[in-house]
Amino acid sequence: MGRYVEPIEDCPAGNIVGLVGIDQFLLKSGTITTSDSAHNLKVMKFSVSPVVQVAVECKNASDLPKLVEGLKRLSKSDPCVLCFTSDSGEHIVAGSGELHLEICLKDLEEDHAQIPIRKSDPVVQYKETIQAESSATPLGEDLSLAIENGKVGPRDEFKARARILSDEFEWDNQEARKIWAFGPDANGANLMVDLTKGVAYLSEIKDSCVAAFQWATREGVFTEENMRGCRFNILDVVLHADAIHRGGGQIIPACRSAIYAAAYVAQPGLMEPVYLVEITCPETAMGGIYSVLNKRRGHTIGEEQRPGTPMYVVKAHLPIAESFGFTADLRQATGGQAFPQSVFDHWQLMNGVSNEDPKLIEKVLSIRKRKGLKEEIPPLDRFLDRL
Repeated sequence: MGRYVEPIEDCPAGNIVGLVGIDQFLLKSGTITTSDSAHNLKVMKFSVSPVVQVAVECKNASDLPKLVEGLKRLSKSDPCVLCFTSDSGEHIVAGSGELHLEICLKDLEEDHAQIPIRKSDPVVQYKETIQAESSATPLGEDLSLAIENGKVGPRDEFKARARILSDEFEWDNQEARKIWAFGPDANGANLMVDLTKGVAYLSEIKDSCVAAFQWATREGVFTEENMRGCRFNILDVVLHADAIHRGGGQIIPACRSAIYAAAYVAQPGLMEPVYLVEITCPETAMGGIYSVLNKRRGHTIGEEQRPGTPMYVVKAHLPIAESFGFTADLRQATGGQAFPQSVFDHWQLMNGVSNEDPKLIEKVLSIRKRKGLKEEIPPLDRFLDRL
């Protein structure tokens, strides 16, 4: 930040200071206080989310500790980047776009880890959802957004939450009071609701059912991507009278299979992330913009002229999966006169049903292949357990 480092005893409010020695306790942001009754400062919420991922590995196996340490430093240096280890053991770096990831990986290689690294092609996250009703019901986009924005959450007082759900989202007030869980990760845009009446021993299996729900919504039925916008209703349960047969080992796999089967027969679909792209250009270059957008499944949502200038601003929605190389194509088509800016905007339902539409089946199989899963759509009878 500045040229000199000066140690000081204290500092009045309104200044930026550097603190030494707290990096072992804080990852990205946090509150440091000596008061027992102080409130935590609100964590920053960004308008972009890390939806583009790259797997990284070191060229020399002996450099692995340096790579891990470099990923930790990268995570601290950029509040919007996400570094984690996948279930398959890969080190994943997730960023808000192609350019953001390119800069992060350059910093990782040259500054943070200082080792040569290999990186995979960028991969876009998808979400699984449902479009019809079985015993799994679509939540609706408005409620999904309310959950993701924190307006409705698992830590809300249940009567106040029920009032919001019944007033704004037309839920039955009694059903809204019986939400068991949000998922995945206890705060995602999926709900499990108890609609049973007079079931014996139900409270004993609640934790097991919630664990199964978290597992199922974290790894969807077709591509093992997170689910989004699904509500699962527990309609009836028949439990063994002997307590030893009501343990987690029996309940969790059975409940997960029931959730998968309910989603399977409710017109399952895929959701893809979409950028809002703002392109600034002169009028002569607008033809090139439309041709590039049309080739990449983009569609224009508005255009306006900047007052007092010959420049136009074109706003469009562009699927993130189609955005790789978009800037280069745009400059080529407009002779370098167009300047795009992209920000994650929303999740968009792809046309068709995951296990019926040929294009979606192809997409599902390509995701399964990338993840090392069996290259086939799982049959429905896989989720029916027979004695």
